Amino acid sequence: MIRSSARMSRLFPSPASTLTSVLRPAILIASAAMSLTSAAQAQWTVTNLHPAGATESFASGISGTQQAGSIGFGSGGPRASIWSGTSASWINLHPASTAYSVIYSSTGTRQAGFARVSNADHASVWSGTAASWLDLNPAGASESKAYAAAGTRQVGFARINNAPRAGLWSGTAASWVNLNPAGATESKAFGASSTQQVGAALFGTTERAGLWNGTAGSWVSLHPAGAGSFSAAYCTTGTQQAGLTEVGGSLVASLWSGTAASWVNLNPAGSTDCYVNGMFGNQQVGSANVGGVGRASLWNSTSGSWEDLSLALTGLWGDTDARGIWSDATTTYVVGYGINNATGNYEALLWTRPIPAPAAAAVLALGGLMAAQRRRRGTC
Repeated sequence: MIRSSARMSRLFPSPASTLTSVLRPAILIASAAMSLTSAAQAQWTVTNLHPAGATESFASGISGTQQAGSIGFGSGGPRASIWSGTSASWINLHPASTAYSVIYSSTGTRQAGFARVSNADHASVWSGTAASWLDLNPAGASESKAYAAAGTRQVGFARINNAPRAGLWSGTAASWVNLNPAGATESKAFGASSTQQVGAALFGTTERAGLWNGTAGSWVSLHPAGAGSFSAAYCTTGTQQAGLTEVGGSLVASLWSGTAASWVNLNPAGSTDCYVNGMFGNQQVGSANVGGVGRASLWNSTSGSWEDLSLALTGLWGDTDARGIWSDATTTYVVGYGINNATGNYEALLWTRPIPAPAAAAVLALGGLMAAQRRRRGTC
């Protein structure tokens, strides 16, 4: 089956057994890498989006000023949720007729995820309110989920004849398009841009990352030469794709530019496992483990650019994960979640960092260069 095992069991948990089923593999990264990133992290501001009274919260998607995810209150199951930058801004999108609901992605005006209907998960789309909920489950599907939204489209999978089939919707159940590639026994689509979809398909015993452009016949495998038994693409900008690849028994954060041969290994030096969840422009976010603790992470398209976002947190935190990223002309925004050791709960998080104006960036760079020159000359 499509292993969502490498990622889905952690990042898209089944809410039937509460949201704390989010787990991560042990990932070790050299402590030297942490020290190199600490100065950069001082620029980040972190906002805790966890609403009052919630037992768990997860932020999974972001676009513009809107964050999206799910909230847990005790044993009642998660509720589809959106925020606009503060915990107090939380809006409950949970449809009244469903058992529980989760949102994974937002375009700023539409949200994609699933809701539990009559003992089955149904792919769902919202437009900012609980009353706007639409059931996307196609005719003949026993279950379905929507993992990403872009423009007016949603992607995910529908289970047909007991096998998951990657699918594409345009806002209605009847619009579903089966993207399962020829020769694949299973497939799922995890990410989308306005023109492109990405995910994974099972061929024999190998799960291969791949991309589509709206049809099953457009499938292109991204599985790198020399990779192990699985790879998956979780996000795309339309020209680049990112996710993970299994190499030598380890997870490798991966970046592609439309072909398997373009694969780039983003794992920082000394790491054994990493993965990318989201991307915007030339930046990618995901997670890596340091000393057995998951660290929310950011890259700028190279392994050497890795930043540990967990260093910006105050207090005591366990595992953290970055799930989505978005930028405008002035600010970079990252959403995710972490275990607050003070409460023992997963709590939704929003990182923000100003983007220096070009002139300011040049002044900072010049100042650093002059300081380095003074140090080499033994002056101050």
